[in-house]
Amino acid sequence: MSLEVRNISKSYGGFRALDGVRLKVDTGSLFGVIGPNGAGKSTLFSVISGFVPADEGQVLLDGKPIDGLNPPARARAGMVRTFQVPREFRHLTVRENLMAAAPNQTGEDLLGLFFRPGQVREEEEAIAERVNRTISFLKLTKVADQPSGKLSGGQKKLLELGRALMVEPRLILLDEPFAGVNPVLIGEIMERIAELNAQGIGFIVIEHDLEALTRLVPRLAVMDRGKVIAEGAPQAVLDDPLVREAYLGGVS
Repeated sequence: MSLEVRNISKSYGGFRALDGVRLKVDTGSLFGVIGPNGAGKSTLFSVISGFVPADEGQVLLDGKPIDGLNPPARARAGMVRTFQVPREFRHLTVRENLMAAAPNQTGEDLLGLFFRPGQVREEEEAIAERVNRTISFLKLTKVADQPSGKLSGGQKKLLELGRALMVEPRLILLDEPFAGVNPVLIGEIMERIAELNAQGIGFIVIEHDLEALTRLVPRLAVMDRGKVIAEGAPQAVLDDPLVREAYLGGVS
């Protein structure tokens, strides 16, 4: 499976947020995206995940254009995203948030609820088991039955990852998973990502924490002013003069 971005452009009024972006990422890989504020990183994620339409270009998954698919359809195709600011249901517990994220539940339909109670019961039991496994994997057992609005920043990022996992994706787009997270939980999140990747789930990660990201991913791309200006192994990319100028202000 692969994700390909072909000449994607997107403008807001007179501002060109994306300018002919091209990327190809094997979906089983770990790939990072960095760049200064306003470089177009989050806009790129929004276009890839279907939340924002591109003005030009194509997004392909497994070689097939997915530009006409909405976010839920792209999730069903195996690709989901998280957001820089977690979007948990604050009044629901961690457990309830994960249960709500499970797709295609017969009990969500009134006809299914009333006419297929046995199937609904079986699905609920299977979902509850998956939720328990996910909570255990993410080490959220102690807060599983707390309202998610009371979680720390790092715990909310883990919950975001857990909700993505409930869709059983093959590729997850992570938007700044380490932002506002203490160093201990950054380590926890990195370990969970590495374990999931070893199981075959791919990740594309936007992140400002260069030290953490370069320890996590073997390849990354650098964006500036809506364009990809460098791509490759982390150290080679960071040594690029264009990257130092754009991202690090020319400081070596």
